[in-house]
Amino acid sequence: MSFVKILVHLVFSTKDRRPLMSKEVRNLLFNHITDYASKNGIYLEQIGGWNEHIHLLVSLGKGQSISKVAMLLKGESSHWMNKQKVLSEDFYWQDDYYAVSIGESGKSKLIAYIKNQVEHHKSQGYLQEINEILSKYKMND
Repeated sequence: MSFVKILVHLVFSTKDRRPLMSKEVRNLLFNHITDYASKNGIYLEQIGGWNEHIHLLVSLGKGQSISKVAMLLKGESSHWMNKQKVLSEDFYWQDDYYAVSIGESGKSKLIAYIKNQVEHHKSQGYLQEINEILSKYKMND
């Protein structure tokens, strides 16, 4: 039997970083993504976000890749948003995403960070946040 646990911090934003996700929309979307992930063997440990992006802590299983999980979650959730007519306009995710592996020792700190997104974004915009993350993990060299 194989035992695999690869924790990934995954972040993606709405197309053109449009602020389309009010608190109500986020709640609906996060509940849907959580249900979809559970039903499809994607172990989602935490989800949170702000009006133009979401953060997820995903534990990849055997046979899963970051690109496949991101594609499934983004594709299915945007399809669901449009089918349910959650918004008065079409909803799309941006093509790109951010992903970095997280060690078990950093898991609780990341969960707290994801849970605190609403408060966090009262003082910091998305671009500033993503630039700090890229710098922290030396991804912008």
